[in-house]
Amino acid sequence: MAAFEADPETKAIVLIGEIGGDSEEKAAAYIKDNVTKPVVAYVAGFTAPEGKTMGHAGAIVSGSAGTAQAKKEAFEAVGVKVGKTPSETAALMRNVIASL
Repeated sequence: MAAFEADPETKAIVLIGEIGGDSEEKAAAYIKDNVTKPVVAYVAGFTAPEGKTMGHAGAIVSGSAGTAQAKKEAFEAVGVKVGKTPSETAALMRNVIASL
C-alpha cells in the first residue's frame, strides 16, 4: 500500500481480501493513518458458512471475528468503499475514477 500511495501514476487503489485472519483490519488501520488516495476493496466470503474452512486454514471464520461483514465494516469506517462481488467492486472503482 505504501508503494501505491507513493506512486504518482496511481490514482486509486483496489484491495482484495478474504475471510479469516485480521490482515484486512490491519490494512484498514494503515489506510486510516497513511493513505490519501481513494481505496475500493473486495472481501471474498460473504456467503461462507461460519466455522467452515474455505480453501486453506487461514480462511476460517469464528464467531464475528474474521467475517466478511466485519472486514467490510472496518474498511467502511475509514472511508473505503467495499463491493460484495467482483462486479460490484469494479462498478465502485469506475465511480471513483470518474470522480477524480
